[in-house]
Amino acid sequence: MNTQRWMGTRFFSFFMTWGIFLPYWSGWMIYTKGITVSQASLIMSLGLIARGLSTLFAFPYLSGRFSSKTLLNVAGIGTLISIICYIPASSFASLLIVTIVFHIFYPTLMPALDSAASVLVQSKQLKHYGKSRQWGSIGFVSVGIILTIFTGLFGDEMIFWALLLGIIGFVCLGFMRAPDILSKKPQADKLQKAGMLHLFRIKHFGLVLLIVILLQAAHATYYNYGYIFLQDIHAPIYLIGLIINIAVIAEIAFFSIADKSFSKFSVGTLLTLAAIGSTVRWILVFAFPNVIVFCVAQTLHAFSFAMGHYALMKYLISSVPHAQIPKAQGMYSALALSWSTAVFTIFGGYLYEIEPRYAFIGMIVCTLPAMLISLVYRKLELRKKVFNSI
Repeated sequence: MNTQRWMGTRFFSFFMTWGIFLPYWSGWMIYTKGITVSQASLIMSLGLIARGLSTLFAFPYLSGRFSSKTLLNVAGIGTLISIICYIPASSFASLLIVTIVFHIFYPTLMPALDSAASVLVQSKQLKHYGKSRQWGSIGFVSVGIILTIFTGLFGDEMIFWALLLGIIGFVCLGFMRAPDILSKKPQADKLQKAGMLHLFRIKHFGLVLLIVILLQAAHATYYNYGYIFLQDIHAPIYLIGLIINIAVIAEIAFFSIADKSFSKFSVGTLLTLAAIGSTVRWILVFAFPNVIVFCVAQTLHAFSFAMGHYALMKYLISSVPHAQIPKAQGMYSALALSWSTAVFTIFGGYLYEIEPRYAFIGMIVCTLPAMLISLVYRKLELRKKVFNSI
């Protein structure tokens, strides 16, 4: 079978739903369920904590006992059941409970897909990670543009129904044939039995992980409050989806050229560029709170997110053994995409209620340290290169 196409299809179907959930879900709860910004912030932050526990412990444990295809199917079905539970939920308490359950299943799909892609690349069945991953970005941006039209016509209630329909599609795709290596139950070996702390014995793993934690945490304000911030600066409602998706268009552009244009860049160089781009992005949004500058700043998502993520995948594929990749992905998802984001979602929410712009400039408390640590790591890489050439 064409594994490049299979991987691209799965990325597309998942990130199509992620393009609904990530930028719109807090806004959906605020505008359709009647909760406050601070309540939505707390709900999403506690959901991220649950997500972190799931991806840090449950996902790596189950990855050692079930095939990738089985994990994707179970997580997809669990996501579908939990999202249906949002229909009767109306109070703060009920929304909190459903969100926590939802976060146990849904975000697990991301590290599961990236782990599957890593295994396919290492086994020489997938030639280009970036080429498949760009289809995820295409799914993200395409649904955002379409959803904007429907929310403009029928209101924010369409956000929920679009996500439900997307999850149903993902679950249906899960029952189609997968590459044989992803359908096999993993064989236990010493590396799989080794604990997560074993990962820190891999050279520079802890340093790279710290950098990507800081880079991903810096997106907390944008992910949770970008939608309502655009309304605050009077962006036309019909254009908000398009504006949000400028970031993903930039991401698509990056992933489409990453394998050819950035394959020779070191991980340290990529991380440094990502940190610089992220810092400039949040400074622009703070200094010039208008729609045009926000649109320009969106193009820097190619650096702040896409380049940082690509750098991590490049490091994992080259430095982490096959059996340890699910643990590394689980740790990345928990610490970088969940817990750190949860902390800075609360921090950003506090700043947003004082002054919306403060929530964006506050994110440089992550990007500046990330930049400094990346420069240190890059220097270590250069020193190793010089040493090996002697």
